[in-house]
Amino acid sequence: MLTRDSRVSPWYAHAAQRLATTSAQPLTPPSRMEWSTHPGLGPGAEILGRDLRGKCLLELGCGAGRNVAHLARHQQARATGLDLIGLQVRRARSHYGHIDGARFTVGHALRHLEAGGPVFDAIYSVFGAVGLVAPELLLPAISRRLAPGGVLAFSVPHPQRAGRHPSRDDRPREDYVTLPDRTRLPVARWEFGPRRWAAHLSRAGLRITSAVELRHPCLDPWPTTLLITARTR
Repeated sequence: MLTRDSRVSPWYAHAAQRLATTSAQPLTPPSRMEWSTHPGLGPGAEILGRDLRGKCLLELGCGAGRNVAHLARHQQARATGLDLIGLQVRRARSHYGHIDGARFTVGHALRHLEAGGPVFDAIYSVFGAVGLVAPELLLPAISRRLAPGGVLAFSVPHPQRAGRHPSRDDRPREDYVTLPDRTRLPVARWEFGPRRWAAHLSRAGLRITSAVELRHPCLDPWPTTLLITARTR
C-alpha cells in the first residue's frame, strides 16, 4: 500500500508519468547492466562478482527493474528489486515478473534492511537509495545484511557534475529530479566525494575497493556519475 508521502513524492510523480506512457507487457531483459545514464559507459555486472550464478542480490531502488532482470536472466542470479513506490514495482513486474530468479517488492530501503531476514552476496543501488537516505543510518544497515566478503556497489550523481562541488560536511543539500515531462522537483541528496564516502563506509564496517568517475567523452564536460564499490571486512 502506498503511503501519502510516497504519493506526492517526486519518485511517485516520475513513476506515474512513466507508467502513463509505457504499455504493461513482458519485455526482454537488457543484455548489460548499467550504472550511468549513458548505455555502455563503464563496467557492467562484473563488479558485483566474477560468477553470480545462484548468488543472492538486492537492489535498493530498482525502478523499472531492468538491472534485476539482467542479473536474473543473463547472470543466473537470484535478484530482488526493492522500490519505495508501488507504481514502480507494478511496472517492473509487468515487464520482468516472468523471469525466473527476478523478484520485486515495495518498501523503504532502511526499514526493509532493518527488519532483518536473509543476508545477501551483494547489495547495489543505481541512483537509488544510497545518496537519498542518511548514510550514517543506511550504510550500517546494508553492512549487517551483507554476507562475509559481500559487495556493496552504488552509483550516484557525481558531486562535481555541471561545475558543482562535493559537500564539505555530512548534511544533505537540495538537488532536483527531472521528470519525463521535464518538470524539476526538489529532493535532498548527500553529495560526497570518494574520501568522504570512504569514511562513512569505514564507520559502517565496509572497506572501499574502488571509486570510478564516469563521463561520456563526447557529451559531458564534467564527470556525471560516481561509481563506488566496497566489501565487508
